[in-house]
Amino acid sequence: MTDTVKYLLDESNIPTAWYNIQADLPEPLPPVLHPGTLNPIGPDDLAPLFPMELIGQEVSTERYIDIPRPVRDVYRLWRPTPLYRARRLEEALQTPARIYYKYEGVSPTGSHKPNTAVAQAFYNKEAGIDRLTTETGAGQWGSSLAYAGTLFGLEVKVFMVKVSFQQKPYRKAMMEVYGATCTASPSEETAAGRAILEQNPESTGSLGIAISEAVEQAAQREDTNYALGSVLNHVLMHQTVIGQEAEEQLGLAEDYPDIVIGCTGGGSNFSGLALPFIGNQLRGGKSVRVIAVEPAACPTLTKGKYAYDFGDTAKQTPLTKMHTLGSAFVPSGFHAGGLRYHGMAPIVSHAQELGLIESRAYLQTECFEAGVLFSRTESIVPAPEATHAVKAAIDEAERCKQEGKSETILFNLCGHGHFDMQAYSDYFAGNLNDRAYDQQELAMALAGLPPVATG
Repeated sequence: MTDTVKYLLDESNIPTAWYNIQADLPEPLPPVLHPGTLNPIGPDDLAPLFPMELIGQEVSTERYIDIPRPVRDVYRLWRPTPLYRARRLEEALQTPARIYYKYEGVSPTGSHKPNTAVAQAFYNKEAGIDRLTTETGAGQWGSSLAYAGTLFGLEVKVFMVKVSFQQKPYRKAMMEVYGATCTASPSEETAAGRAILEQNPESTGSLGIAISEAVEQAAQREDTNYALGSVLNHVLMHQTVIGQEAEEQLGLAEDYPDIVIGCTGGGSNFSGLALPFIGNQLRGGKSVRVIAVEPAACPTLTKGKYAYDFGDTAKQTPLTKMHTLGSAFVPSGFHAGGLRYHGMAPIVSHAQELGLIESRAYLQTECFEAGVLFSRTESIVPAPEATHAVKAAIDEAERCKQEGKSETILFNLCGHGHFDMQAYSDYFAGNLNDRAYDQQELAMALAGLPPVATG
C-alpha cells in the first residue's frame, strides 16, 4: 500500500452528484427570513441575486443533485484530489494514530474554492448573466471565482477585505491574471462602503462589509448576480465532492475515519469533507467524531450566539439562524483571512445544535507552529486557515498516544500557503501576535442582533 491513496484522473473517479445533507437531517433547518417582513422568504426574494437553479438547490431536500457535465469536465483538470497518509508526521509524533489528509491545494487556484466557483459560474452563464460580484477574505475565493468567470466568459468584480488586500497582494494579482477586478473593502465605490469609511476612515474591513458592497452592486444591475464562497446551503453542497472522494479513497486503503476535522470560517471546506461522513452516520453507518476548528480571535461556534442574524454589515441580506458574533463585529487582522467571518453556515450551526459536531478554537501562533511541523514532515506548506485543522489533528494524535489508541484521523488540507510567506516570515521573526477579539465590541455587536433573535 502506498502512502498516497489516489486513483487515475479519469471521469469515472469524479462524483457524478453533490450530496445534500438536508435529506438526512433529523430536524430541518430553521427557515430563512425576509429582512423587512421577517417572514420566510420565497424563491422570488432571492431571484435578484441568484439564478433559479441555485435557489432550487438552496432549498432542496433531494439527497443527491446531479453535477452538470460542463462542470465535471472542468473538475477533471484537477479532480479527484489526492488523499495522503501522513506517515512522517505520525513518526514525528510517535503516535499509534493513522493520520490522513485530503489535499485540495492541487486545484488551479490552490484551494477547495473552485469546487463551487465553477458550478456557480456555470449556472449563472446558463441563466444569461454576464457579470458576478463577490467578496473575499484571504483571496482564495476571489481568485477562484475569477478563474471560473474566465472559463465561462463572465466579468467578475471582487471586494477584498482591506487588511487581506494589504497582506496578500499576490492574490489580487492572481484575480487580475484571470480577468477580474479587485477593490479593497470598504471602498468609495458603494454606499455601504462610504458609510463605513465615514464612521471609521481607517477601517480594516470585514467579510460582512465586503458582502454588503458586493450585494449592493449586484442588486443595481440586471446583468449582474452575486456569488458567495461559503455559508449558503448550495455552496456547502458543491464542496461535498471532497468527502465523497475521501470515502472511496479510504475504502481503497481499507480504512475509515474515527475523527474528521476541518477548519471553519464560513463552513464550506469543513462541510465539503465532513457532511458525507455525517450523512452516512445518520443513515446508520459508522459513528464519527467531527471537529470544527476556528480561530480564537473570531470564535463563532465556540463563543457566538445561535440566533437569526444578517449575513452582511449593511443588513441587506436575508436573516439566517446561525452561530454569530453579530453582523457589526469586525475581527482583528490575523493572517487566516478566510476564517474572519462573523457567522457560521446555518447547516454547520444546526449540526452543532443537534450534537453532530463539536468545535474548538485556537490561537494563531500555535496554529503556525503546527503548520511548520507539518511542512517539515509532510513537505507541504499549509495556508494559515488550514493550519487550524493541522493543529487539531496533531492534538488528537497526541491524545491517541497518551491513551494508547490506534484511531484514524482525517482532515482537510484546504489550501497551500504559497502566497502566505509573509505570515510565516512574521512567525519566525517573532512578530506574529495572538490576536484577541474585543469583548466590548462583541457585546455591542450581539446586542444589535435583530429582534427576531430574542423571540
